[in-house]
Amino acid sequence: MKKHILTLVLFALIISCKSDELNPDRFKTGTFEIPEGKGYEKTIIIRQDSIQIEKYVDRIDTLSISWENNFNYTLKMINPKTAIDEDPIHVKITNLKKDSYDFEAVIGHSNFVQKGTIIKKSK
Repeated sequence: MKKHILTLVLFALIISCKSDELNPDRFKTGTFEIPEGKGYEKTIIIRQDSIQIEKYVDRIDTLSISWENNFNYTLKMINPKTAIDEDPIHVKITNLKKDSYDFEAVIGHSNFVQKGTIIKKSK
């Protein structure tokens, strides 16, 4: 019986170590970057609480971020400047890596899906 309990404890420790590396919660706060390319300018993202600040070459946007679950969130411009800025951006995390994730984003109810990668730079 003790051998079975020890095996279960070791198994739980191994799983918890691996799942921590793949835990998407680590992407909910911190400083991130979307590299230039594939339709993106280099973008620096700062997330804290329910706010996301995006810094581009010549522009800074502030958005609210609402997490539906660990793999889906919605962004909304706090001070929209155009009609398209008023539409929410629905983001789906499609692949997790150690310090980055791949995503698909849809603005409003369009059928256009933009794909990209976000890299975590710091906590």
